[in-house]
Amino acid sequence: MSQKVLVSRCLLGHRVRYDGGASGPYPQLTKWQAEGRVIALCPEVAGGLPTPRAAAEIPGGQGTQVLSGKVPVMTADGENVTDAFVCGAQQALALVEKHGIKIAILKANSPSCGNRLTYDGSFSGIKVEGQGVTAALLTQAGVQVFSELELEEAASVLDRVGPARF
Repeated sequence: MSQKVLVSRCLLGHRVRYDGGASGPYPQLTKWQAEGRVIALCPEVAGGLPTPRAAAEIPGGQGTQVLSGKVPVMTADGENVTDAFVCGAQQALALVEKHGIKIAILKANSPSCGNRLTYDGSFSGIKVEGQGVTAALLTQAGVQVFSELELEEAASVLDRVGPARF
């Protein structure tokens, strides 16, 4: 059985981004979909948030701090959406465990999915090193998290991981 890959739905062309848009599709992801490898999820929608929705950021940009209860995820309107972000991250983790997933491709810079950078919480466009809530939870669980900017590297790692073992 082919190794499955968790993929942010927006990267597959699904219009689930906060602004109602999409960020894909990408040829590599389309190929993996055709091979039956892709498990798609938008953690924010899975956590109960609508599309479109207010932009959200993490003060300080660290998803690990959200998971430990130290900081919230806030919208530009001042609404605390932490519970939805954590719920979506937990649903991503459940899919990883169910399907034996070792690799995730998540949306760069997102407060849920960013794997290297996130916005700093000031809603001014400033990015800081850090992971979104879902990326942080998956990393803690041993999943290798890549963004759409790292698809070539992810494909190389996926080739080395080999078939799923259940």
